[in-house]
Amino acid sequence: MVKAQKTTVEKLGKNISKLRKAQKLTQQQLADKLGLTQAYMGHIEQGRKSPSLEVMEKIAKALKVSVKDLF
Repeated sequence: MVKAQKTTVEKLGKNISKLRKAQKLTQQQLADKLGLTQAYMGHIEQGRKSPSLEVMEKIAKALKVSVKDLF
């Protein structure tokens, strides 16, 4: 169960990174838009941190996609 959860968090991070790069944003630029630190944004993209639903909604809005598109 833990392995599957980690895989989901890693997939989420990879997709956020891909969407961010497609919009030519740096981690710092996205983090600034969200009011987060660049370090925390990096941890999310690396699959080391699992963002709350509130943070996922902010990320989706900043990237102009739906929350489901983050997965």
